Amino acid sequence: MSTALHQDTFKVDDAGNTLPYLLHLPSAYQDESTGKWPLVLFLHGASERGENPEMLTAHGPAKQIAEGADLPFVMVAPQCPSYSTWSTELTGLLALVDEIAATHRIDQDRIYVTGLSMGGAGTWAIAARYPDRFAAIAPICGSWMPEAAERIGLLPVWTFHGEDDFNIPVKHTEQVVEALKERGSPVRFTRYPGVGHDSWTRTYDDPEFYPWLLSHRRAG
Repeated sequence: MSTALHQDTFKVDDAGNTLPYLLHLPSAYQDESTGKWPLVLFLHGASERGENPEMLTAHGPAKQIAEGADLPFVMVAPQCPSYSTWSTELTGLLALVDEIAATHRIDQDRIYVTGLSMGGAGTWAIAARYPDRFAAIAPICGSWMPEAAERIGLLPVWTFHGEDDFNIPVKHTEQVVEALKERGSPVRFTRYPGVGHDSWTRTYDDPEFYPWLLSHRRAG
């Protein structure tokens, strides 16, 4: 595994619940004069659940970093237990984010979350649970309920889905997007014609993706 990725385990509670995770600090982070940094929470898909965080380098920003990319943000990529899903781990996820923010030079107004498939659903879910904690979110091919739109409100959203996704049909994202638009949200929706479930590779390789995410600051 790349030396740019540090592996650790976060203790969620005293009942034995933990979240193994990978942490990336950009090379320039070592220079304290660079000040505070944005933090990106990356949520993997169902296939990477387990107890081996090296699995998380299969996709997304964790993969890009493992392959040598020096992305311009601190990234934390937790691993969901094999018996669980992100929607049941929200309290632990936020506690992990708070821990990283407290122990590193993190700009509290520039914390973001993105994820794919099960992690896309987790992105919608944690934004609905804690809408005031994040500056922007980017769910990829994740299924969630349109009722969450009321909680997400005007939080900047860029969401992605392949039109030929038979694992999680595009209508799941369409319904949430429509509900957000009805509430005046500036949601941005990118549909990929002819693309199946893997709409994340194209998304994370898009040169506009990270600049869009990092351009936002938490409102208020």
